[in-house]
Amino acid sequence: MKTIYASNSDYKFKKPTGVGLGNFDGLHLGHMALINTLINESALNSLESVVYTFMKHPENIIRKKLFTPLITTVEKKIELLNEKGLNYIYFEKFDEKYSRIKPEDFVKDILVKKLNIKLAVAGYDYRFGYKGEGDIELLKELGKKLGFKVIIIPPVKLEDEIVSSTNVRKYIKRGDMHKAFLLLGRHYSVKGLVEKGKGIGRDLGFPTANISTKSYLVFPKKGVYITKVKIEGCIYSSLTNIGNNPTFGDNDDISIETFILDFDKDIYGKEIEVFFIKKIRNEKKFSTVEELVAEMKKDLLKTKNYFGSEYCT
Repeated sequence: MKTIYASNSDYKFKKPTGVGLGNFDGLHLGHMALINTLINESALNSLESVVYTFMKHPENIIRKKLFTPLITTVEKKIELLNEKGLNYIYFEKFDEKYSRIKPEDFVKDILVKKLNIKLAVAGYDYRFGYKGEGDIELLKELGKKLGFKVIIIPPVKLEDEIVSSTNVRKYIKRGDMHKAFLLLGRHYSVKGLVEKGKGIGRDLGFPTANISTKSYLVFPKKGVYITKVKIEGCIYSSLTNIGNNPTFGDNDDISIETFILDFDKDIYGKEIEVFFIKKIRNEKKFSTVEELVAEMKKDLLKTKNYFGSEYCT
């Protein structure tokens, strides 16, 4: 799969393309239904398959602040889409100038002239152009006029609930990782570098990997989670705390600390990925360190019981 960044390229497609349109934050089951259709239809019609998306969430650019926390980083999008077997992913630069493009001009100047589009695949709620004035009906109309086919993907539902990025964020924020898993089709994860912490966990007998990650991501509700962690290609069972260590004083900074079962290697400075599986409990301020340690032992026992004897795969 080739990755194209529009801000650094005047790339124009010579071969005709099938283009998947959307923001694709999270790449949940609804997005994957669209992408599967894109890949299959493109192959049937001898088209290059292209996902056209953005580096940053449009709302965050328009509102000039972090309004919508992201589910997936650009790197994660590339990883997941590469696994699908796409030909291209095209990252558009969404800025104020881009946001003022009229819907008709977007289709003519970008989709037709730059992407050489012959097939457009979009979700039922897709909007485009200035203030989202373009909708799927206009896209169909322009497709007939300019010579490309349009396929609209209906909403994917799970237990009568639409699979959407908004709902995925909602469940992650609640700490309901099972519901998030069902909508994503995979466990929600975050990547980050392991950095030196205060050494509190080690002093308590629970040495943790302190993870520095992207602040613009959506994070699970503060608490303790059964997790898995990926380190240099190996998956380990783990126990992760998200919070600000209230037992040891007031601290506004949210930290992610992971205790890896049966693991004793130096991983400072290495990138690891934490997969959130199940929430055990909310974060709690304990009266004494002894109470905290006793609770951590209970958390660890629940984690071991969940995984059984397989701690590394």
